[in-house]
Amino acid sequence: MSNYTAAYQAIDRHSDLLIGLAQKIWDNPEVAYTEKKACAWTAEALESLGFTVETGVYEMPTAIRATWGKGHPVIGFLGEYDALPGMSQKVEAVKDPVTVGGPGHGCGHNLLGVTALGAALGMKAELEAKGLEGTVVYYGCPGEEQLTGKVFMARAGAFRELDAAFAWHGGNGNQLSVGTMPGMNSAIFHFKGRTAHAGGDPHNGRSALDAAELMSVGANYLREHVTSDVRIHYSYKEAGTAPNIVPDKASVWYYVRALSREAVEDAYNRLVKVAEGAAHMTETELEVEFLGGCYNTMGNETLAQVGLARLEELGAPQWTAEELAYAEKLNLASPMYDKMKAAGALEGPAICSEVRGINRASAFASTDVGDVMHIVPTAEFNTASCNLAAPGHSWQIAACAGMSIGHKAMLQGAKAMAATAAALCEDPTLVEKAKAEFDSKMNGKTYKCPIPADIPLPYKK
Repeated sequence: MSNYTAAYQAIDRHSDLLIGLAQKIWDNPEVAYTEKKACAWTAEALESLGFTVETGVYEMPTAIRATWGKGHPVIGFLGEYDALPGMSQKVEAVKDPVTVGGPGHGCGHNLLGVTALGAALGMKAELEAKGLEGTVVYYGCPGEEQLTGKVFMARAGAFRELDAAFAWHGGNGNQLSVGTMPGMNSAIFHFKGRTAHAGGDPHNGRSALDAAELMSVGANYLREHVTSDVRIHYSYKEAGTAPNIVPDKASVWYYVRALSREAVEDAYNRLVKVAEGAAHMTETELEVEFLGGCYNTMGNETLAQVGLARLEELGAPQWTAEELAYAEKLNLASPMYDKMKAAGALEGPAICSEVRGINRASAFASTDVGDVMHIVPTAEFNTASCNLAAPGHSWQIAACAGMSIGHKAMLQGAKAMAATAAALCEDPTLVEKAKAEFDSKMNGKTYKCPIPADIPLPYKK
C-alpha cells in the first residue's frame, strides 16, 4: 500500500468537486486577465475544503492566494485558468467550435488550476493524517497565456515565502520536465508618420507603414547575427487604411525568445535599435509599448527525482477502450499524424500509457513558471491529457480537456504533486538539497523582475 494513501483518498473522495470545477471552467472559457468566474469558483472550492482564501491579491483582481497549515516547509502549487482566443471546441473528434471564433481551453488550463487545487487538498490531507508540520499555499495565477501573470505577481512579492513550488501541465506524456524553455520579451512598436495623398502629393507624406516594414526587414537581417537559441517573431497590428492614403500610423507586435534571460535582453535591445533606425530612415516617430517579459525555465533535478518516484508509484492514467478509440480518431485528424507515424511514434496506444521518466530536452514554447523557478526551487509535472498527435494550442487539446481523458490526467497529476509535497515534509533534507541545487544554478544571481514598476497591469476597467 502507498505511503501517501491519505492524499490519494482525499483526491478521490473529492473527485466530483474537482471534475465539476474543471468542467465549469471549460464550459465558460475566459481569456487572460478576464478570469472572473474561474477565480470565483476556484476560491469557493478552496474555502469549502478548509483553506484560508484571499482573492484580488498582488494587485490583481483575478489572482488567488489560499493557505492551510503552519511552519516549514512552505510548499506552493501554481494554478492557472485562462483560455485561448479562437479555440472554442466541442468534445468531438472533428473541429467543431461551440462558438465560432470564441475562446476555448486549447492549452487545458481548465485542468491546470484544478490539478494544483487537488494537489493542495491532497497535501493537506496527508499532513493531517500523519501529524506533520508544513504550510500549503495555492496560487491562482492569471494571464499565463500572455506570459506575464506570474511575473506581475512576482513583481508584487509573490512566491518568496516558499521553500519549494510545483506546477503541472497537461500534454501527451507522463513525466517530469527539467529541460529549458525560453524566456521572452513582448513589445508593440508604434510608428507615427504624416498622411498625404499617395498619388497627388506623396512627397508630403511620411509613411508609418514604410517604417514598420523596414523594421521587419532589419529584424530579418538581425536573425543572422544572434545566437541559435534566439527566436524573433511578429504580427502587424495596424498597417494603414487604403492604398491611396499614405499611412500615418502603423504598429507591429514582436516576441523575442531565448534560452537565457541575458540573451533575451541582448536580442531585444538590438531589435529596439532596428526600430529606431527604421523611424530615422522614414522620418517617423517611434513609441515602444513594452508589454512584459518572462524568464526561461530552470527545473530542479532534486525535486524532479522525488516527483518521478511518486509518479512511477502511481503509474499512468488508465484508459478505457472508448477513450483510446476517440483519441485514435483525433490522431488521424492531426496535421502531425503522417510525420509521427513515419517516425514510429504512434505504434502503441493513442494516448501515452506509460511513465516516461524525466524529460531534459529543451523546447521553444515559453511559460511564466520560469520566473517562479528563478525565485524558489520548482518542478513541473506532466500527465497525458490528450492524444499523442495533438498539436500544441489546438482544438484537439480543447476537446480532450472537456472530457474524461483530461479529467483522469488532472486527478493523476494532483496525486503525484500532493505525494511529492508530503515527501518533502517527511524529509526536510530534500528541501535543503533542492535549495542547494537552486543556489548553484543561480550562481550568485538574484531574480530581477523583467517587467518594470511603471508598466501597468493589463486589466481593463
